[in-house]
Amino acid sequence: MKNKFYQILAGTLYLLVFYICSPMQGQAKERTLRVMSYNIHRGGVVMLKQPLSQTAKAIQLAKADIVGIQETRSPRGDKLEELAKLLGWNHDMGKGSNILTRYKIVDSLYKGVKVKMDSGRYAYVFNVHLSSHPYQPYQLLKIRPKWHKHTNNITFIKTEAEAIEWAKKARGVEIAKVLRQVKSLPDKQAPVFVVGDFNEPSHLDWTQRAAKAGRHPIKVAYPTSTEMAKAGFSDSYRTIYPDEMKNPGITWSPAYKVGDPRTHHDRIDFVYFKGKGLQVKDVKILGESEENADLVVSPYPSDHRAVVATFSLPKKTK
Repeated sequence: MKNKFYQILAGTLYLLVFYICSPMQGQAKERTLRVMSYNIHRGGVVMLKQPLSQTAKAIQLAKADIVGIQETRSPRGDKLEELAKLLGWNHDMGKGSNILTRYKIVDSLYKGVKVKMDSGRYAYVFNVHLSSHPYQPYQLLKIRPKWHKHTNNITFIKTEAEAIEWAKKARGVEIAKVLRQVKSLPDKQAPVFVVGDFNEPSHLDWTQRAAKAGRHPIKVAYPTSTEMAKAGFSDSYRTIYPDEMKNPGITWSPAYKVGDPRTHHDRIDFVYFKGKGLQVKDVKILGESEENADLVVSPYPSDHRAVVATFSLPKKTK
């Protein structure tokens, strides 16, 4: 009887120590968080007439937890809800968010959502699809894409100052509204992500060095990426890959071969982040081939490559 008592006592102490020292399941799960931006191109069913399941396959391959989706509308209606069902996920279309996540969505905001993660803490995700016209690379390179409805209404330009001015006119109001929403959030230390198809390159890519090498026509300190930096956001891809020449991270466009004069290959899809203790650990490009992407889906269902960033979350404080 005495031995049995000590066995029970020892077992109880073991379980107590295990409980104290081991993280809760939810906390363990949320040590990392994968956030993705994906323009699925006209509802994900137009490019090569792929089924929507191919887009779901891409998201599953990325092992994303939260995805900002752009171009959810197809010729046969909006596909976000159907895509959410294929994944078995939650979704939000309110106030222009178009976000998919495996987490519980607890609030719908302008262009974004508040999600509750596994252990009960929260994160905010905003998703944008900024105006594609006028597109400054086309203005600078004198490109009139036949597919663009505004192709006959493109004003060609020559200077950095003109590019900045036109970019501000095209997207300044849109991004300012999103940043005002972010600024109004009550929790100033929570993880915040702004993802999307920005339809504008980054000042971190269109550098003097890149221009001198002939990658871009001139240096341009693009205003939208500059405003994101001023608001305290970091560009996840450039945080991991700071060398814009060695790692261009091209997302636009797998639909065109390199050197095709009908477009200009660029990085216009982003995952921005900020928050106390939040760190980006890895970023991958998802696309059509090993030559151009880290994660490959074939046939590829979009005219944009996707970006998926893996973040390390700080330990939850009591």
